[in-house]
Amino acid sequence: MAFNKFTAENAAMLLIDHQVGTMGWAKSMPFEELKRNTLMLAKSAAILNMPVLLTSSMEEHTQGPLLEEMRSILPAAFEKRIKRMGIVNAMDDDNFAAAVRATGKSKLIIAGVTNDVCTVYPALTLAAEGFDVQVVADAGASPTKMADDIALRRMENNGITLTTTNQLIAELAGSWTTPQGEKLIQVLMESFQ
Repeated sequence: MAFNKFTAENAAMLLIDHQVGTMGWAKSMPFEELKRNTLMLAKSAAILNMPVLLTSSMEEHTQGPLLEEMRSILPAAFEKRIKRMGIVNAMDDDNFAAAVRATGKSKLIIAGVTNDVCTVYPALTLAAEGFDVQVVADAGASPTKMADDIALRRMENNGITLTTTNQLIAELAGSWTTPQGEKLIQVLMESFQ
């Protein structure tokens, strides 16, 4: 089977519910690591000028607002974020589903908090609809390691490719010697210092 690479041209990124309250519940990974990886994805998408959709659920409640840094990294996507009112599967929200389809991309990169609720259902829905889906496992987390493991296995068993932040950024870069590649390697270097 041929490797069908994800690129900035053929993929869109969906960042689901990276809200300060929800991220605090995701104990399978340290909060700062989860935040760092999420912001690395956002910065990479901005450098590559990729289509990005942001969504949140019940920002006015304990879930809280999206990470504030998203506003400066992805200002247009932040302003256009789709606010869901308690709909668990983001793909069951008509506005979000329409926005995903409007990207015109068949390859989707998904990261969400939590993996065991906010990520698993839209990923399964999109895979079942024929989209090629990669889930960035370390830009999401769950309340427990078991919950995270079961959610990731469930997605993988349904044809979803699991990846990590670094692995995805390298795949999208293709080469560190291009102008965009040089900026992406800086994102990696800054994040790990």
